[in-house]
This record gives sequence, C-alpha cells and structure tokens, in this order.
Amino acid sequence: MADQELNWQGAFARWDRELFDAVARRHWPGADRVLPRLGRAANHGVLWGGAAAAISVFGSARARKAALSGAASLALASATVNTLGKWSVRRRRPLLAGVPAVRQLRTQPQTTSFPSGHSASAFAFAAGLALRSPGWGAVVAPVAASVAFSRVYTGVHYPSDVLAGAALGVTAGLVVNRLVRDAEEARVVPGDERRATAAPALPDGAGLTVVVNTGSGTANDAGLGALRERLPKAELIECEGPDLARTLASAASRATVLGICGGDGTVNAAATAALRAGVPLAVFPGGTLNHFALDLGLASTEDTCRALAAGQAVHVGVGRFTPAPGEGEPGYFLNTFSIGAYPELLRHRLRWAPRIGGGPAALLAAWRVMRAEHPVRLTLAGRPRSVWLLFAGNGTYHGTGPTPRRRDGLGEGLLDVRLVYGGGRPAPRLLAAAFTGPLSRSPVHAATRLRSLRVGDIPPGTPLAYDGEYAQAPTSFVLDNLPESLVVYRPEHSDQDRT
Repeated sequence: MADQELNWQGAFARWDRELFDAVARRHWPGADRVLPRLGRAANHGVLWGGAAAAISVFGSARARKAALSGAASLALASATVNTLGKWSVRRRRPLLAGVPAVRQLRTQPQTTSFPSGHSASAFAFAAGLALRSPGWGAVVAPVAASVAFSRVYTGVHYPSDVLAGAALGVTAGLVVNRLVRDAEEARVVPGDERRATAAPALPDGAGLTVVVNTGSGTANDAGLGALRERLPKAELIECEGPDLARTLASAASRATVLGICGGDGTVNAAATAALRAGVPLAVFPGGTLNHFALDLGLASTEDTCRALAAGQAVHVGVGRFTPAPGEGEPGYFLNTFSIGAYPELLRHRLRWAPRIGGGPAALLAAWRVMRAEHPVRLTLAGRPRSVWLLFAGNGTYHGTGPTPRRRDGLGEGLLDVRLVYGGGRPAPRLLAAAFTGPLSRSPVHAATRLRSLRVGDIPPGTPLAYDGEYAQAPTSFVLDNLPESLVVYRPEHSDQDRT
C-alpha cells in the first residue's frame, strides 16, 4: 500500500513537471509582454482591489455588493494561503533552467510554492463576484484565469500549485457567499405586528392585480415566474416611470388585493394607492435593497405567494406628512423621511447620474453636501431651529453607523425623529450623529420618538426625500404616524401566532 502511494505521488510529480516544461518550451505569441505584467499587477491584490473600486463606482448597487463579496472572498483566500497553505506544504519553487529569460520575473518570490497565492486571490475574487453578479463575474473570469496561468508561464509555480490555489479561491468565494446568505436570512426577522383577520385568501390569485415596475433594480429577477405558477389567475401589469402612479391607482380601484413588484420607492407608491382605495397590499420584493420587505419579514416572492394563498396578513403603521391647506395632498412613507443633507445628496445624484453614472454621481454629490455652507433654517414644534438634517423613520430604527439599519416592528405607531443641528461644518456633525445610537442627545444632535411633529417656515425650494424619492418641500407640514392603517400580506411563523 505504501509502495502504491509512493508510485502515485511520483507519477503525479512527473506529470506536474512535464506540464510545466511543456508550457516553458512552447511559444505563446504576445504573451511575453502581457502575462508577466499581468502577474505583477496582481501582486498583493492590487489588480483586484482596483477592479472592485471600478465596479463600485461605475456599477449598480447590486454590482457594488458583488464587488464587496469578491473582496471579502479574496481576503479569506489570502489569509488561508499565507497561514495554513504555505506552512503546511513547504514545496520549493520550480527550477528556471527551461524557462526563457524574457518571461522570468525580475524579483523571484521567496515564499514556498504550494499553493499559488496569486491564483487563490484571482479565483476567490472572480468567484465571490460571480456568485452575486454573474455578468461581472463573466467579465473578470478570463482575467483571473490569465493571472493564474501567468504563474506557470513565468516559472514561479507548478501547474498543481495553480490548480490548488484556484480551488482554494473558489472555496473561499462559496464560503463568503454562504455567510452573506445566512446574514441576509437573519436580517429577515418578522416583527410583532398585529394579525389582520379580514385579509382574503387568494389561492389561485383571482382578484389580485400585480403592478411590476420594470425599471426597478432587480425586478426582472424577482421570481415573477414563480408568481405566475403559484397564482395563475392574478393579473400582471408591467409599467415604468411616469405611468406608475396612474397605473397603481387604476389597479387598486378594481382589485381585491393590490400587488406590487419593485423597490422601496415603488412600494411606497403602491402603499399610497392601497391606502386611498382601502385594499390590502401584497409586496413582491423586486428592488435593490427592499428595506420595507425585509423589515416586514418578506425575503422572496415565494413568501408573499404563500401568504396570499393562506390569507395571512398583518397591520402596519405608515408615516405621513400633511402640508398646510392649499399646498398639496398628504404624502406617505413606509421607511424614512428627511430634509437637509440626504435630500440634497439625492438631488445632486439624480442630476449628475445620467451624465457620469450612478457611482461617480454619488461620490460627487456627497462631496458637495459635505461642503455645504448653510444649514436649513425652519421651525420645529414652534421653536426656530437650524439643522443639517431632519430625519423621521416609520418606527424605531436600531443600530449605529452611517444610516439606520433595521426595525423590530412596523406596528408601534411612533416616529423615530433625529436632528443634526446646524453650526460648524456639516461633515463632522453628520458623522457624529451617524455613529451614535438612537434615542440619544448631545449639543450636536438629538434623537427621540414622537407621535407627531409640526414643521414650519421652510425656505422655498428646500428638497425633501421619502423612501428614496425626491420632491420639493411645502412651506409647512405635520409629520405623524397612522398606526395599523395598512394591511400587508406576510406568512405566519410557528413562533408568531399573535392576534
């Protein structure tokens, strides 16, 4: 048995060396100039860090998440190679006698040969990227393969070193993807909203009208095929942009249940239509972030289909801002409302994105907002105030960081109000407020929970934002919460049979 094992190892080593020599002997037109440079560009992950930065700047929100996943996969693979890999198999580098001098690196690596760290990093980044964004993964995969091949071509690794590194990199990508999926599933935790006993069960979808915003971030991948299969009698209407509000109002007027597939802004428009028509709402997550659906406990189209078939729904609260008479109709928000820094950032981004792309526009908008010279001067509850930001959340948000992250429930009927006072420069004050918890107070900012707040003396032209949408603020309005005003379908869970 030992002799067989030695024979197998010897045969594998001969094959490895023969393949290495075959690569060294063969002439590869143009490769002498390209592959050594490509390998050097990948030193210390610089090539992949640059790729992640470019994708983050010029790609969509989904692409940015994929780039982050790729970078995390690279970090895991690199750490594994440099700790376990290089020290567990102390293999010497190949002899360079047969490798043409023009291919050889100017500075030869001093670490052991097995496994190839460059190959592990390349395939980890490509795998982590592809698992979250197949399109970008297809773009990066040939580059990753070329980097891995360059390690054999320049004579610093045997083919088996590269194959082992590539396998380790793909494994790191799979591990990170699984961790991300587990984190996303943990994020979907239903709250304690009161069950709606009058929601009709629509096992085949008869009476359900679903409006699909084809312009939403991931609407085409939202599982509409499963919806058609599970609810074959549902009416599906596809629309985009200016026609959305009119289409939703028409659908709500004739439907037993109004369905919506899109992101948070689209769901906001559907909730407004459902409130005015007095019908329940079925949300099929189809945006990039889906904050409302996740906070409600809806992870996928399948969750909503299951709830519709069983007639399972809950009451949720809705935030509202009501302008003074003659200044327009009330507006509603399911997630957040703000005046100040964030609406300004959104205004600049929407203005520049068509010309320079979403990522660069966001960076430029942030730079402009952080350089703002004048806060917004207005009246809050009868007292003159100067603020860099007025934020109101529909329900209490938890977690610290640049933005509020999650809510435990959508039925408490309170507004999470946060103020960043004016004075000084906006950047330090906004950051100080962002990295403190809710319900805190300081000379720079305040956070509390209220049932209503009157806001007045707003300068003309001041922007506001609600659920990611941008508009011009009226000169005065009242912020409040409509507790349990909207019925939304959500499947029941075994540990949550509350009435």
